[in-house]
Amino acid sequence: MPEKTDVVISGGGPNGLMLAAELALAGVRPVVLEKLPEVSDEPRANGLVGQVVRTLDLRGLYHEFGGPPGAPEPVPAFWFGGMPVSFAALADNPVHALLLPQPRLVRLLEKRARGLGVEIRRGHELADLAQHDDGVTVTVTGPGRTYDIATTFLVGADGGKSLVRKRAGIEFPGTTTAGVTRIAHVSLPDGWRTEDGGLDVPGAGRVRAGFNRFEHGLFVYAELEPGRPLIATGEDDEDTATDGPLTVAELRDSVRRVLGVDVPVGPPRGPGPHALRRIVGQHTRQAERYRARNVFLVGDAAHVHSAMGGPGLNLGLQDAVNLGWKLAAHVNGWAPQDLLDTYQSERHPVGERVMTHSLAQRALVAPDAEVTALRRLFGELLALPDVVAHIAHLLAGSDARYDTGDPHPLSGRMAPDLPLDGGRRTADLLHDGRPVLLDLGAASGLADGWADRVDTVTATSPGAPATALLLRPDGCVAWATGDPRADPHRLHAALHRWFGPPRLSGR
Repeated sequence: MPEKTDVVISGGGPNGLMLAAELALAGVRPVVLEKLPEVSDEPRANGLVGQVVRTLDLRGLYHEFGGPPGAPEPVPAFWFGGMPVSFAALADNPVHALLLPQPRLVRLLEKRARGLGVEIRRGHELADLAQHDDGVTVTVTGPGRTYDIATTFLVGADGGKSLVRKRAGIEFPGTTTAGVTRIAHVSLPDGWRTEDGGLDVPGAGRVRAGFNRFEHGLFVYAELEPGRPLIATGEDDEDTATDGPLTVAELRDSVRRVLGVDVPVGPPRGPGPHALRRIVGQHTRQAERYRARNVFLVGDAAHVHSAMGGPGLNLGLQDAVNLGWKLAAHVNGWAPQDLLDTYQSERHPVGERVMTHSLAQRALVAPDAEVTALRRLFGELLALPDVVAHIAHLLAGSDARYDTGDPHPLSGRMAPDLPLDGGRRTADLLHDGRPVLLDLGAASGLADGWADRVDTVTATSPGAPATALLLRPDGCVAWATGDPRADPHRLHAALHRWFGPPRLSGR
């Protein structure tokens, strides 16, 4: 007989672990299958950019994951298409960032998930699945055995080559852009580093930290850890790639072609593991749907794209937070009928948006004279405040607005982080992952019928843009008003839509 559980997650990377923790917050403890026997130390993503930083703050994880004291502060500038964009003139800068190497992120999320009672089976891999009327049966290969699990829901968090997606019959359309990207930790001559964090390369001049676009390709330099330079090159000619793993010599040849001078790139100093990888071609693809009956996709299983702009973890982790509370609502028996459908309707357009701007950014760094002219013109546009604001919200993902059915300007967007009495902030109210009716004036008692699912918090916040807000567990404003007593029916409609019918008893 197969094992039985409510939710199986295939993939124990950042997105799968975040989803597991979200489910556990709501009392649903999934089984996580991860084929790797231990966390990989291979350097991959170097940090988080966008609204995901605020999402971590909503769960009380921002400081635990390395953020400085206080609320997250936006970054003063970032990159778009290899061009620096200053946000200094923005009154409302939405772009946040947190430097956090992916291996450490995975370890922190695994520790959190295990602390919440999640079972993580390392060395166990999903081998097949079969859907039926009341759920999914998954076949798992583990150390020395093969076994089945009967589950109500299966979530594929198993990467761009997702077996879950393939077995569920979900198409993965998109494009592949030609090119070769080489990334490595290296050593460089002493004295080349400039005071502003860039390089002074003999024969090529000053090369700034971050992205540098040249007529023959892209050169990226960053020293994210003291004494551990990281460089990357991007070239259009795939014939420059050799067989076998990337070598320092191949990287040095690529640097010479891009910069036009020979740079004595050497092997990295100090203990590893060190980045040393080659990526041939860039896939930009999105699952035609994020759900097939009781199978769902999150993260790279649902979408792959260029890393330019750092959207990957911002997109994937927010997929997990959006889906987690909705799956838990079904398992716990109070979900409205079409709640799970909103995962597709809310997250699929966001994925499309990210693919659009990541492709646009790749186009802006292409080595072509026409692109040079385009960048010159685009640079002029970046001097306009409205354009800068548009780019900032695009990079942060804060330009997305979910259809919550409520007309208030705040509804459908991430809740503003309001200062509340007692030194609290809005973010402090969502640490437990429960919905919250934030009463800033005369809304008490209006959600009593939902007290088993929705917490009512009474507070003061002078100058707040609303006097009451209904917050979903993912931080989205489901309803807001300036006068909660004037139209209680609108609040009750929002409570019905997102949290089901009222109950007579309390929590």
